[in-house]
Amino acid sequence: MAFFAALCAINAKYIHSSLAPWCLAAGVEAYAPELTVRVVEGTINEPPEAVLERICDGAPKAVTFSCYLWNITETLTLAARLKQRLPGAVVALGGPEVSYNAADVLRENPQIDYILSGEGEQSVPAFLRCLAAGTDPLTANIPGLCGREGQTVVESAPCVLPGDVPSPYTPAYLSALGGRIAYLETSRGCPYSCAFCLSGRCGKPRWFGLDRAFRDILTLANSGAKTVKFIDRTFNANPRHANAILAFILEHYGRDIPAGVCFHFEIAGDILKEETFRLLERMPVGAVQLEIGMQSFCERTLEAVRRKTDTKVLKENIRRLVEMGNMHIHIDLIAGLPFEDLSTFAKSFDEGYALGASMLQLGFLKLLHGAAMREETQVYPCEFSKTPPYEVQSTPWLSEEDLALLHKTEDALERVYNSRRFRRTAAYVLEASGMRPFDFYTALGKAAGDTARMDLDGYTSLVYAFCQTLPGVDPVLLRDAMVCDRLSTNATGRLPACLHIKDPLLAKAVRSLAQNPATAPKPGVRRGVALLYGARQVVFVDYTQKNPVTASYVLHRVPIDNLSDR
Repeated sequence: MAFFAALCAINAKYIHSSLAPWCLAAGVEAYAPELTVRVVEGTINEPPEAVLERICDGAPKAVTFSCYLWNITETLTLAARLKQRLPGAVVALGGPEVSYNAADVLRENPQIDYILSGEGEQSVPAFLRCLAAGTDPLTANIPGLCGREGQTVVESAPCVLPGDVPSPYTPAYLSALGGRIAYLETSRGCPYSCAFCLSGRCGKPRWFGLDRAFRDILTLANSGAKTVKFIDRTFNANPRHANAILAFILEHYGRDIPAGVCFHFEIAGDILKEETFRLLERMPVGAVQLEIGMQSFCERTLEAVRRKTDTKVLKENIRRLVEMGNMHIHIDLIAGLPFEDLSTFAKSFDEGYALGASMLQLGFLKLLHGAAMREETQVYPCEFSKTPPYEVQSTPWLSEEDLALLHKTEDALERVYNSRRFRRTAAYVLEASGMRPFDFYTALGKAAGDTARMDLDGYTSLVYAFCQTLPGVDPVLLRDAMVCDRLSTNATGRLPACLHIKDPLLAKAVRSLAQNPATAPKPGVRRGVALLYGARQVVFVDYTQKNPVTASYVLHRVPIDNLSDR
């Protein structure tokens, strides 16, 4: 039987595609075209037996798995079952979750034969070619290859490739993509060496050619994917490269790039150049998302984790981006970093919240294999889970109770602010009560408890009841804000029971709006209508097109006194 291999990856969700096995397949096509390989994708929520059946189809002689934080547990289990089904198959792992701890993985998992650490576009073809020829791969000087010689584990430093790699965007990849999120890299490596991150260990930054980047952009934008996510570690580290790509997108958007496609970039907010601002300002609404890692505003913390950031410039630049109003701006904080206690983290939270970004993510430190914060225990003392995702459990500055409290803060932040369902409500309550944002979301999170099974109506009722207990909050004005939030973000046009008030004036308002040509509903378009008793207004929403940045529909207001009596 001819030699063939299966290149596999288990995704976190169906909406995510796997780029890694397709990169390996492109490498095999370029450097070992005589070999036959097949890409197999699955998800961690899929029955393992179904994924196993697809992998075993055709009885591959070798199987590789791309390993990440979110799939390593399922991958190791699947590999063990694979060995039972195909005991003669060679099983190899790669990816960031095994590249910096290869010896431990091999010692603890006899079902794994080899690990290929680092970049694999050249090493995997060389490895498979050895297997096909019946030679021992460990004798072939393959970069990044780790394995066993008897009882001894042989390690090799992660492979770093110096230049371009073959493009993975083949017809087979595009067919498998099926409209899911597409991932695009136009560079590798990172100029930073943050102690909590692995990107700085992936070699010095090197940028692929712009002509290739332009071709790949057009290919993915026309693949059916609605989101093209650039996975360059710091997209704007090379301003010339970044600006050329932004200018290309701007020039072709709505023509060669279909309207509605969104491009997502991870950037360093404090090194943005004026030309980049000018290009971003001209982008169509919803065409671009920016993710900006702040991590903290505590200078001592940033210094400790080797994060070079001008926080003053960062804040000014984020405000400028937010004020443009045409992009989704995502910023994030990490809880559990050195020298950040509850009080300094609360300060960072409030400073981040005041920037008005589309999303403020409250994440928790993960102690990744290969990251300095995991390896340098004397410098970075903390307790963390020994199983994925290796989340921090306590630090000298944050106790277990503190971190548990921050999880409640995160839950409230996600459901109220980041969901974009209660933006007016939060703004009103914060102004009326005078509370700090951190205090408000923490108190709400504590009051809410476990919300995992709570639906939107139930959570709306909880928020309504909780906010009425806060000093300075007027229940009537609170309801006004919540009604506006609910109508503008939920296309059912229906209010939950806690906000619904029976009032014959509402029927009069609906008739009056219908009789006025300027406010009459369009045929076939659903409409939501409600009365605001504090503002003495009738508000209505026609559910036609949602703003991709605010995730809301346009809310129209008419003074109640202006309603016709007919």
